[in-house]
Amino acid sequence: MTGEARVEDYIALLKPNVMQLVVFTAIVGLVVAPGGINPLIGVIAIVCIAIGAGASGALNMWYDSDIDAIMSRTINRPIPAGRITPEQALAFGVVLSALSVMLLGLATNWVAAGLLAFTIFFYAVIYTMWLKRATPQNIVIGGAAGAFPPVVGWAAVTGGVSFESVVLFLIIFLWTPPHFWALALYKQSDYGAAGVPMMPNVAGNDSTKLQIFVYTLILAGSSLLPSVFGFAGWIYTIVALVTGVSFSLLAWRLLRTREDVAMRKAARVLFNYSLSYLFIVFLAFMTDHLLTRFGGLA
Repeated sequence: MTGEARVEDYIALLKPNVMQLVVFTAIVGLVVAPGGINPLIGVIAIVCIAIGAGASGALNMWYDSDIDAIMSRTINRPIPAGRITPEQALAFGVVLSALSVMLLGLATNWVAAGLLAFTIFFYAVIYTMWLKRATPQNIVIGGAAGAFPPVVGWAAVTGGVSFESVVLFLIIFLWTPPHFWALALYKQSDYGAAGVPMMPNVAGNDSTKLQIFVYTLILAGSSLLPSVFGFAGWIYTIVALVTGVSFSLLAWRLLRTREDVAMRKAARVLFNYSLSYLFIVFLAFMTDHLLTRFGGLA
């Protein structure tokens, strides 16, 4: 292992693909929160949340470097590829964690900073170090870490947590199992080789497909809570209905697929759709809110 890291290797440690969704959902939470925030402070808050998410990714890669070296989709990450040492990744993650939390607290409030600190701790310690290798429910419980960003964004504006921000949390939380279990269905050999007890490896394909379908139905229903409780208008409602039905139909098709190759293809289609689903739903929620606030159109 050379440890001769380049800038792009440190960027890779931040898991930028994952960070994009984290940052976007945090922006939605910040924008829709009542009261508003100074634009400069808002930008600083989002940067802090992004840094915190990146710190979580670096700590995850540090701890998981042993299994990353086994799985085909992670073998080229900076640590298993030998471009960064585990010690460098650990130091990078710890420094970024402290920086993001302190700066967010000073720029906005300590409730938001505390939530960000808890999010980093939950992902790096509760999920990565404990749940991931201990239970097939790892991604269900651990999914809470990825659901916190809109709550942190909301708290950065309001200094607290509300029912609305909890609903945004719930949508991401319920989205996580069908999203990751679809990935696990067509990457289960990787997880099996690494000894990670993902649901298909422990409970089998049929049970996993059924659970994906059930979670997807609950997600589709829960995505309508903003409409039911009156903090979203017709634009969001239509988008949530269409995307929820589409997600459910893809999950149903996966459930009904028996042949292995076809199942893996259906799982990949569902996984790819799930990536766009969350972005579309949150974009619709933010658009609906902004049109209502500034134009009275939603």
